[in-house]
Amino acid sequence: MKRTLPPLNGLRAFEAAARHMSFTDAAEELSVTQAAISHQVRGLEQRLGLKLFVRRNRSLLLSEAGQAYLPAVRGAFDQLNEATEKLLQKDRGGHLTVTTTASFATKWLVPRLGGFQRANPEIDVRISTGTGLVDFGREDVDIGIRYGRGQWGNLVAERIVGEDVLPVCAPALIKGPNALKKPADIKRFTLLHIGTFPDDWQVWLTAAGVKGIDASRGVRFDNAIVAYQAAMDGMGVALGRNPLVTPDLKAGRLVAPFDFKMPSEYAYYLVYPAEAIRRRKIKAFRDWLMTLAEDRTTAAA
Repeated sequence: MKRTLPPLNGLRAFEAAARHMSFTDAAEELSVTQAAISHQVRGLEQRLGLKLFVRRNRSLLLSEAGQAYLPAVRGAFDQLNEATEKLLQKDRGGHLTVTTTASFATKWLVPRLGGFQRANPEIDVRISTGTGLVDFGREDVDIGIRYGRGQWGNLVAERIVGEDVLPVCAPALIKGPNALKKPADIKRFTLLHIGTFPDDWQVWLTAAGVKGIDASRGVRFDNAIVAYQAAMDGMGVALGRNPLVTPDLKAGRLVAPFDFKMPSEYAYYLVYPAEAIRRRKIKAFRDWLMTLAEDRTTAAA
């Protein structure tokens, strides 16, 4: 059904003038001129075909029609104001759902997440892990962190963490008479493969100039974290990606036996629909994450 509503500016002028019983005070509140308030109220009266005020030389009174109309108008503005406040409060706080891979969440995001929570205690972060593409229009997801080349259709993609690829293993494997000292020594150890990167070992061995090793042999895992755990347990040598293995390298659970690192064309990107950045909680998370990315770039320089 088509609504026949009066002009909003006229209703605002009427409500403010009725509350103050003054066009001058209403004009000050609404940041317009007294003449503008008078014009808007007259326009509303003409639209309704009723007088809302009784105008006297130095005073302003509500007419009978104005007295009858005011409670409904004021109630409508009160409800609109309350709804707006609730909406803004929800946007400032509430829950924020972030989707990323389990490995990145475990090794990179979660160890840093406390900083965001301390700065934004009104936002409850929910981490959703997976590798599938997300439909932001259909799913309850606010923002994502994805691994790739930075191309995801119409989504904004901002690079946050790049990577190098390097062999990693347990500290015990670089000690003793059969220690892993140079790339060619890898032939004496089991290759640990990560299913999402089936050709990694062949590419790395070629880049390192190592020959005579069958890169297809070894143990395969469908999850990077499990493969790195196997490396920590001394099962063999895995190819680590530094955003994921840096915590274990720093803690001494893993070691990098060689200096050679292979730069990767892939990186981790923050992804979101362009319009989402207008929401305060999403912008807060984006700005925090990009600050971390800038700090890493500065440190590397």
